[in-house]
Amino acid sequence: MISLSRKTKEKAVEDLLLQNYDQYYRLAYSYVHNEADAGDIVQNGAYKAIRSSSDLKEVRYAATWLYRIMLNEIFSFCKQKKTEPLEEGNDESHYEDAYENFDLKHALELLPPRDRMIVELKYFEDMKLEDIAAIMEENTNTIKSRLYRSLKKLRLSLD
Repeated sequence: MISLSRKTKEKAVEDLLLQNYDQYYRLAYSYVHNEADAGDIVQNGAYKAIRSSSDLKEVRYAATWLYRIMLNEIFSFCKQKKTEPLEEGNDESHYEDAYENFDLKHALELLPPRDRMIVELKYFEDMKLEDIAAIMEENTNTIKSRLYRSLKKLRLSLD
């Protein structure tokens, strides 16, 4: 019974990783601006997720749990490389960027990393505030406040 549950969790994690690879990649790329590094981040996050899938409490929380792992992996990578997560890489990407508007992209990069993450998850990944709160390990009202403040900053930057 226990091994079946473990296999069920592992299968759910693998399925989510395959379904959402592009989202995880875009998220990582938006911070490191380097295709190879973004791929490494997603690969390392996937490895850690599969390896620790037995730690997952319930399969229904797998998506939130995976996003949290990917975010931790992004921030760990940026700390390890001792680069700012907003630093522009030198390579040119052929990967479709989620940001079509350069001014918006620049304004987003001016936000603190955690505030930027909230905006990206809400508007580029279409996530609910409750899910973002779970991923960011913060209260939903805190996320709402930070989102409102971030949008206000973006409006000022774009005017």
